[in-house]
Amino acid sequence: MTGVFKPTCDLYDEHLASARVLTIPLINFGGVSEFCGTAVTVKCFEDNSQIRELVAMAGKGRVLVVDGGGSLRCALVGDVLAGEAQRNGWSGVIVHGCVRDKAALRELGLGVMALGVTPRKSVRRGEGQRGIPIQLGDVWCHPGDVVYGDDDGVVLLDSQ
Repeated sequence: MTGVFKPTCDLYDEHLASARVLTIPLINFGGVSEFCGTAVTVKCFEDNSQIRELVAMAGKGRVLVVDGGGSLRCALVGDVLAGEAQRNGWSGVIVHGCVRDKAALRELGLGVMALGVTPRKSVRRGEGQRGIPIQLGDVWCHPGDVVYGDDDGVVLLDSQ
């Protein structure tokens, strides 16, 4: 999906019953504050191995949605991985966890949202799962959902 962005408040008003709004307190860190695309999901806890592999692939305007378990102990995405995501055509990255390199992320043409920042990087043990339904707070995100993110939050819509 390389759709046209629509503000999350307008989307919510249009799709009241079917719009799923993330209730976790995400902060916009990227240089692009409005982004949308089809969800590619990954579940990983304090290990960004799967994220590294995914951002190396052609993004095709998609949004990488990461369930990092809400961990604030280490960053799952920093300027290197976000820069690669931008170069490979990803629209955005949403992390239920932390990012790092805050100043550098603001310079990228990529949407980046996360719970917070930390200088500590993650480990790489090759763990994690891709392409599965993930839960972010009380909301489920499925591979193929349509994701819209802006300064007001994140709205998920079914792929239909």
